[in-house]
Amino acid sequence: MNATAIEGTSTSAVEARSRLVARHGGIPALLASGEWPLQVTTSLAEALVLGLLKQGVRKYLAVFGHGSTALAEVLRVYEAAGAVRTWNFRNEIEMSHAATALSWQYGEVPAVVTSIGPGALQALAGSLAAASNGIGVYHLYGDETTHGEGYNMQQIPRALQGSYGHLASVMGRSYVLHTPEALREALRQGAVTVFDQVRSAPFYLLLPINTQPSPLALNLAALPVRPRPQPLVGADPPSFAEAADLIRSHDRIVIKAGGGTRRHFAAVRELAEAIGGAVVLSPGSVGVLPDGHPQNMHVGGSKGSISGNWAMEQATLLLVAGSRAVCQADCSGIGYPRVRAVVNLNQDPDDLHHYNLTTPLRGDITASIHRLLGEIGPHPLGEGKRRWLAECLERKSAWRAFKVARADAAPRHDPAWGMPVLTQPAAIAVVAAFARERGAIKLFDAGDVQANGFQLVEDDRPGQTFTESGASYMGFAASALLAGALADQPSYAIAFSGDGSFLMNPQVLVDAVEHGARGMLVVFDNRRMAAITGLQVAQYGKEYRTNDSVAVDYAAMASAVRGVLGVWGGTTPGSLREALERAGAHPGLSLVHVPVYAGEDPEGGMGAYGDWNVGSWCERVQGEYHRRNL
Repeated sequence: MNATAIEGTSTSAVEARSRLVARHGGIPALLASGEWPLQVTTSLAEALVLGLLKQGVRKYLAVFGHGSTALAEVLRVYEAAGAVRTWNFRNEIEMSHAATALSWQYGEVPAVVTSIGPGALQALAGSLAAASNGIGVYHLYGDETTHGEGYNMQQIPRALQGSYGHLASVMGRSYVLHTPEALREALRQGAVTVFDQVRSAPFYLLLPINTQPSPLALNLAALPVRPRPQPLVGADPPSFAEAADLIRSHDRIVIKAGGGTRRHFAAVRELAEAIGGAVVLSPGSVGVLPDGHPQNMHVGGSKGSISGNWAMEQATLLLVAGSRAVCQADCSGIGYPRVRAVVNLNQDPDDLHHYNLTTPLRGDITASIHRLLGEIGPHPLGEGKRRWLAECLERKSAWRAFKVARADAAPRHDPAWGMPVLTQPAAIAVVAAFARERGAIKLFDAGDVQANGFQLVEDDRPGQTFTESGASYMGFAASALLAGALADQPSYAIAFSGDGSFLMNPQVLVDAVEHGARGMLVVFDNRRMAAITGLQVAQYGKEYRTNDSVAVDYAAMASAVRGVLGVWGGTTPGSLREALERAGAHPGLSLVHVPVYAGEDPEGGMGAYGDWNVGSWCERVQGEYHRRNL
């Protein structure tokens, strides 16, 4: 193609460039072809799209507004050529969650696009889920103009330069494209943030309204590519020797496998079996060890489990792997009362040194484990370690029997429903079993459904369940179903959502049809915020303003959207199973409405087994924390 034909910012030039990019199937092949000049004049908005394509970002989730029309026009042209794809959404928080799920579940990093003002603020709020779980997503927000002609509509009403950039920088790394020529640096910072191998994160790129259409002499070859992961083992030999000595000298070893071990599950299992360690999971790491593995003690922490919390309480040596020690994961710092030493395998320096008495092994978890096992050498388990594992297995058996009993609990009379309905554990167990049989991915929303869910699921590998426990963001699971409509190779997914969480983002009913999502949303309706009600009753003996008197027919609501199937789940395991079968056969989105019990009967939930520094418990937990050396 004549280089003159693709020079400039006219619509015809943009169309010619988009066709050239699409014909070569990507930026690397385009640059190798010699058909692209060293420099070409584009708009900043188009240069950004080209730069993101160079990093493999070709999917955009958008709620356009007056602050993003220039970028929208570039995306229109490039989508028409087949180089990118854009999906429009009805709510920015819903869109943020869908983008997080697309990156987390499918490994496809997208870009979120909003206007200036409330839309950007909503997307920023929704990005807390990605930030908390270490998920990389580009966030592109419109921003105020740079010439200072007066307040722009929807900007933060203060005379402060780069207000939205400052605000976004509190959540993560941000960059304001005040100068179009700064695009190279902005994308470099974005690449190392979004694709970081230690802890990926959202990157916030602020696009002033007037710089988006500004002309830019672009050297496409100079824009950064996606960084290549480099496994790192940074600990010095004496640290590995010290860790090996600790493992040999302690019998009662617990391995806390955090969310960072999802990609290292094979090495974690190898380590546990070699040293006789009991593995305690976090909500985000279920499946790191197969559910039936004798050393899998299940979740531990403030909610926890009989077996997981017992192992935490009885261990004398703690091996932390890929965990950031969230308050609920280690009982606000008092979950390991007998631990006298810590070995921490982590790449993040802050998480690496969270505990005192720590031997730090910084680096890639799999590489560090293999080096540690080499340092330990042949290590037959002695009598003390075998006895420890036998005691752990007893507690695991007790937890399994408890789970079976709660899952098999008979319906309970619920005053809000005025009839016997399934307990939440019983209902979740039926849906989880259905998902397991069908090979469906499980997506858990925040609240009581999430808490009971991570105690009940029985996964054998990571990726079978995604529970947004990092930020516990209500509305995540329903929105995450939309990722299946965007992914190159979608998986059937079932979202487990409470009635309150679903109502945070009911737009999924419309957007799922619009974009062709196939999946199931199960609404467990107890007419209250049961997790908070439970806390209030446990701490103060009374519930306060965590329920309502409004009955909603969610199946009818879903059926009001043409293309969505709404099904009443009934009040027995059999009726729920029939509803799931019917919903699972639907070619689009289905919703199953399940009434569940909420009340003081302990068999109505899975229980809590640890400590938490909240409410009336603070004085005791804080006092205990300050008496500990860990």
